[in-house]
Amino acid sequence: MARGPHLSELAAEWQALGAKPQHVRRIFLAWAGLAPWEARKGESFPKAVAEALPDIRERLDRLTHALPVRSAEAETVKLILGLEDGECVESVLLPRQGLCVSTQVGCAVGCVFCMTGKGGLVRQLSSAEIVAQYCEARRVRSDVRKIVLMGMGEPSHNLDAVCEAVEFFGNVCGLAHKDIVVSTVGDHRLFDRLPALSVRPALALSLHTTDNALRRKLLTNSKDIPVETLLERTLDYADETGYPAQIEWTLMAGINDAPEQVERLADLIEGRYAMVNFIAVNPVEGSGFRRPESAHMQDLITILRRRGTVATLRDSAAQDIEGGCGQLRARVIGIRKEQA
Repeated sequence: MARGPHLSELAAEWQALGAKPQHVRRIFLAWAGLAPWEARKGESFPKAVAEALPDIRERLDRLTHALPVRSAEAETVKLILGLEDGECVESVLLPRQGLCVSTQVGCAVGCVFCMTGKGGLVRQLSSAEIVAQYCEARRVRSDVRKIVLMGMGEPSHNLDAVCEAVEFFGNVCGLAHKDIVVSTVGDHRLFDRLPALSVRPALALSLHTTDNALRRKLLTNSKDIPVETLLERTLDYADETGYPAQIEWTLMAGINDAPEQVERLADLIEGRYAMVNFIAVNPVEGSGFRRPESAHMQDLITILRRRGTVATLRDSAAQDIEGGCGQLRARVIGIRKEQA
């Protein structure tokens, strides 16, 4: 299916009408709710741009339409965002002024514990469709200060659009570089690309295990890169940026929660600038995966902390509204099929 426009393509259209870089920037800021649409004194648009402005605004607003689904957790709001072609993606407004955005419709990695992976990849999101999630979120809660690209999709599989969106978040929206986080299962193309950007985001590695054979089973279509290499490249990038590497680990009882695996992780990252975020699996229908006992998860955290690594157990936000990535979208698609 056809993607929406990229930010650079939109900018080129407006420049063809006579817009200068400052005019393009003002349009984008207005779209994000960071500036008024009305021209301020002494800052008028070129005539052709001013005449086209209502159509420009309507087109930007048409990229997505949001349905907020509020959780009982006051600071968590999940957004189902309909796209122009009828597809939909998820975003989540998180506590502490955070927003999780998607980079693809579906995902090709096929993580066995993730609902998004069950449906495969449908299509790429354009950079404008990625940013539109931020614009929609700001209409619900205007205090968004942190973007995590951890929603549906694998950023390294949509690299051009992701990099364009990352630079937009930093250079146009003014978000701190360390508050833009790109999450990946690991791909040399992404590791090579991020250091060259004008906005260098923080990096999160979806690791989930230190056992290479097990990782290939859990992340069925990820690049076959050894855990040791993935960690080395992630940690080297952390050294370059001065932001800690974020190691993500979804805990599944009897699968990847053995103390020996966590001890090995401690060996691999000892003395490096890293933090580990554990999260208990969000049960996916038919998967059979279970959450470990709370006490056991705390024991795993203790292993890392005793070795000098910051480790946390992240809350599984918004389970009452099917907060796991892809779960709410799957329900929406199911309802559509029933109504067809």
